[in-house]
Amino acid sequence: MTNLSRRAFALSFPAASIVAASALSGRSGGAQAQTLQPKAVVPAAQIKVGRFTVTALSDGYADMPFSYFPGRTPQEVEQAAGAAFAAKPGGIRFVFNQYLVEDGERRILIDTGPAGTLGQSGQLPDALQSIGVRPDSIGAVIVTHMHQDHMGGLVAGGRKNFPDAEVYVDGRDVAYWTDPAKRAAAPDFLKNSFDISAEMVRLYPKLQVIDGERQISRGISIVDLTGHTPGHIGVRIEDDGQSLLMVSDMLFPVVHPSAADVGFLFEQDRPAAQAMRARFFPQAAEAKALIAATHMPFPGLGRIVSDGGRLRWLPAEWAHQG
Repeated sequence: MTNLSRRAFALSFPAASIVAASALSGRSGGAQAQTLQPKAVVPAAQIKVGRFTVTALSDGYADMPFSYFPGRTPQEVEQAAGAAFAAKPGGIRFVFNQYLVEDGERRILIDTGPAGTLGQSGQLPDALQSIGVRPDSIGAVIVTHMHQDHMGGLVAGGRKNFPDAEVYVDGRDVAYWTDPAKRAAAPDFLKNSFDISAEMVRLYPKLQVIDGERQISRGISIVDLTGHTPGHIGVRIEDDGQSLLMVSDMLFPVVHPSAADVGFLFEQDRPAAQAMRARFFPQAAEAKALIAATHMPFPGLGRIVSDGGRLRWLPAEWAHQG
């Protein structure tokens, strides 16, 4: 396993200007007022990182049962969720956050959500439309790992939904999730990830297979966070002394970052994931790193801080910061 480099945490963070936006439910026109039809609000939030605009979007959410977190009993997880006022009838709510990165020349989307294959999801197309972004205007999609909730939107409906995008994914995940023997031996709850992986490879035959930490384009680079899956990666965005580290599934709500030894049912290598978190959490706290995390409450932006020797998640102040 690759050790996290000090450079991965040499992060400074902006007193950023982030603005919230939402889809309009309808509007009146002419002299005759129209009846407004209720529509689900599609949230978006923008942050500036140097020359980059990073927009947090959401594909929806799913509630994960309290029994899905090995390392603690379901009763302990439920108690922790209750203490944080985060207990739902179905467990702990996981938001599916995606991040659109723009520098005026290229649009890069980090992950695409489960697209209706998990929970209450499938909102990413509406979220993109609400900010005026067409799928065919996205030049690249970075898949942080090949679980269904991170790549489903690429192939929803059996279509190549981002027709002009280069798709970047770690080679270790490609090897794992396209192996028929591993699919045959996998538990039922992982079968969808294997099937969606096969569909992604079929629809995007020119996959850009990543073989280690590398720069995708100027100011956007890959960080190795292997453990959650063999090819689990993060994405570092940096420019003009400002940085944001998108860490995907390194952090889950309620249980992290206070307990690095707590895992998640879907992880392929729990000891490796635990070891990665045990290294990552204190380093991120020391660096005061600004982090984006897929499943933390929208928009998933915050920092890991030490509070009396105990690590906790501190949501970033994201509105009206300019």
